Order: sequence, then C-alpha cells, then structure tokens
Amino acid sequence: MSLISVNNLTFGYEGSYNNIFEDVTFNIDTDWKLGLIGRNGKGKTTFLKLLQGKFDYRGTISKSVDIDYFPFDITDKNRMSIEIVNEIAPNVQDWEIIKELNLLNTDTNILYRNFTLLSGGEQAKVLLISLFLKVNNFLLIDEPTNHLDIETRNSLVSYLERKKGFLLVSHDRNFLDKVVNHIISINNTNIEIQQGNFSSWKENKDKQDNFEKLANEKLQKDIDRLDIASKNTAKWSNEIEKTKNKKYNLEAKIDKGYVGHKSAKMMKKSKVMEQRIEKAINEKTNLLKNVDKNESLKILPLESKKNQLILANNLQIKYNEKTIFSPIFFEVTNGDRVAIIGKNGIGKSSILKLIIGKEIQYVGKLKVVNNLKISYISQSTEDLKGSLKTFTEDNKIDESIFKAMLSKMGFSKIDFDTNINDMSEGQKKKVLIAKSISEQANIYIWDEPLNYIDLLTRIQIEDAILKYKPTLIFVEHDEAFIKKVATKVIEVE
Repeated sequence: MSLISVNNLTFGYEGSYNNIFEDVTFNIDTDWKLGLIGRNGKGKTTFLKLLQGKFDYRGTISKSVDIDYFPFDITDKNRMSIEIVNEIAPNVQDWEIIKELNLLNTDTNILYRNFTLLSGGEQAKVLLISLFLKVNNFLLIDEPTNHLDIETRNSLVSYLERKKGFLLVSHDRNFLDKVVNHIISINNTNIEIQQGNFSSWKENKDKQDNFEKLANEKLQKDIDRLDIASKNTAKWSNEIEKTKNKKYNLEAKIDKGYVGHKSAKMMKKSKVMEQRIEKAINEKTNLLKNVDKNESLKILPLESKKNQLILANNLQIKYNEKTIFSPIFFEVTNGDRVAIIGKNGIGKSSILKLIIGKEIQYVGKLKVVNNLKISYISQSTEDLKGSLKTFTEDNKIDESIFKAMLSKMGFSKIDFDTNINDMSEGQKKKVLIAKSISEQANIYIWDEPLNYIDLLTRIQIEDAILKYKPTLIFVEHDEAFIKKVATKVIEVE
C-alpha cells in the first residue's frame, strides 16, 4: 500500500489575515478513488496546487508516487493528438492508447487529427487517457465535466469506474456517486475523509449537523437554567449571611456558626453550578463549527398576464446557411421550467440567445410575448470585472439584496471586497446567479448556470426554484438538477 501523508499542513496566502489550512493531518491511499468537495473559495484548487508542490507551506506532504494534474497544460496544441499522447506518456505502445480510447467509446481516428480541431470533450478524453497511461502516478482530476454534455459525461463515468488512484474535483452529484469510493471534504475548520460516495457523505453530514444542532439547543437550555439557579443560590447565600448581623430580642439566641455554615454551603453549591455552566459552554463552542447554514435563497418572479410566453414551431438554428439540428417544437407557459439538452455544439445556447433577441439566423417560427421581462445568465464569465458595488450599479440591481444572496451562497466579508477579476470561476458564476435572482422577471433564462458551482449551492438553488416556482428555461448538463427542477425537457438532435 502506498500513501500520500499530509502532516500538520498550514498554509495561507501572503497578505491574508486567515490561513486556508491550519495544522491539517490525514493520509490518502493511492489506490483510492477520491472525490474532493467543499464550498467555492474553501481551498480545493489551493489544495491541489499544494499536492503538486507549487506553494511553500508549513508541515509536510510526503508521497511515493508522481502527482499529475488534469487538464494537462499543452505547450503546442497545433499538433496531431497522437503526438501529444506520446509526449505526456512516452514509451507507451499504440495498442495501449487504442485500448484506452475504446474504453471511452471514442473513435481512434481522433488520434490522427489536429488537437485544436477536436471538440472540448474529445480534447478532454485525449488528455485523460494520456495521464492514466503514465506509470506510478496519482492523478488530480480538476472538474472534468464542466461544459461537457450528458453523453460525454456518461462515457467518462464508464471509464473512471475502471480506474483507481485519483482525486476528482467535481460538483456533479451523479458523477461523484458513480465513480468515487471515498470523499475528502474541506469543511469550515478541518479536512475530513469518509469512505463512500457523495450521497453517503451527505447523509452522514446531515445526521451529524442535526445531532450538533439538537445538542447545541439542549446545552443552551442547560446553561440558561443553571445560570438562573446559580444566581438564585448565590443570592440566598448572601441573604443567609446577612442574618448573622441582625438584632433580635434578648430571648432569641442566634447560632452564628450554623448560619455561616449554611451560607458557605449555599455558596459552594453556586460555585458548582458555575463550573457546570463553564463546562456546558466549552462543549457548546465545539459544536456547529462545520455546520453549513444552507440558508434559503429568494427569487421574486413576476407573473405575466398572458399564460403562453414562448412558442417555437419547427424551429432550427442556421450557421452559414445550414441548419444544425432537426426541427423542434416547444411552448413555455407561466410556471414552466424547461430544460434544453443535447450534445455540445448542437446549438442549445443559440436557442436561448435567439429568445432574448440576439441576431441569430433561424428557420421556422418563434413567438415571444411582447414586453416580457427577462433575466439572463450567460454561459461565459469573461466580461465580469470591477467591484461588486460597481457591478450592482451597472446592472441596476439592489445592492443589499444582491449581497444577501451572495452571503447565503457562502461569500465571506473578504470576498465582498475582492475585485471580480480576482475571484474563482465558481464565485463569478455565483455573482451571475445572485444578479439574476435579485431581479424581478417574468422568465429566467440560464445558460449552463452551474458550471464551477459547489454542490451545497446547487442544492440551495434547486430548493429556491422549487419554492418560488419561477418560469425558467435553462441549458444544463447536471442530470440531478434537471431531474429535480425541470417540468419539461426539450432534446435537441
């Protein structure tokens, strides 16, 4: 058995007030299939870089295997794919390469095509097989499913089910459930490893959180009760002590020794209660540190006077005068939540852009109700820049509502002061989502909104959609999300 041992790891970025990791210790068996999870901004990417030796840190990380990272950084992409495979995994035989591609149900002809001409999914497959063909390596696989269609995701599932010795960062619950046998979670105060997949981890996490919440409530009641009893006992002790100095008639005799003994006994009882309070407080402080509040997001949809908002009949998008998918028919009425699915590059995003009024060539009919108020989330975050305050002003949204939504999705005080350009991709996507749900709209149109978004936030978004029931059209490849929120599914072929 080979291990990656992390001992007393402490790391924080220069200029930061808080360390990301503080005195962290654990071991990883290099035969495990690990899923790495945690809120956006909790340090998943940082942890991967620490394993690769890219940062200085306190403590030790010892390993007897080579660490490789996916997606691999290719210096010259303008080559045949087979050349890139041979560069990453030298001395590998052609039959081994072909075998790996067959496991991915992929045409081996892609090996003899220019790498830059491959689709995103095909490029991912070439890089993944290259890294798994290397000997004595442990592979860090960083969000391989982003932007990949459902079919390609499923082929990756089948492939990774046959593999071992990797740490996978993914926010796709179905993907994690099918391919990992251990979960490593970056929590608020520690890093924890559990055997099982995401669903078993979530079940255990919910049980632990509920246990701590109930224990916290019980301890708080005990503290309140003991506090009142302690104060009353101390008060009674003082009152008894005062009687020693009171003047009584000459016939009455006061036993001052007895009174003093009784007073001391009551005071001792009070001190014992104070000690019990202190013990309860100490127990209480160890609870809830890793409990995620998972606060409810809020959406304020506008109801349209007309029931039918959008009607598409024999709709086809055209590129260079050619139609790119078979004719589709769909309608969107008030309260519908429509998922548009299909392979990458088939034109799903173009359908959304056409609905919001972009100049897209098409044939067939598309009818959109006049004066429909639309809130749109783009697939891309590249236009985001500046401060959050400037962003709210430019987009004419309520800053307090917007920041409240970000806070509920895990943004910290430090994140609010961070320039959007310097945020992680997950945080940028949260900015777009917070903007959209801060807007009142008749219909919400979201293009792959969940890319890079952590699992707990995905669940928050699902819950908000089911609670407030906005009219929604979205493109997404997260099957669990689609199954949970969609009332209609349109497949583009």
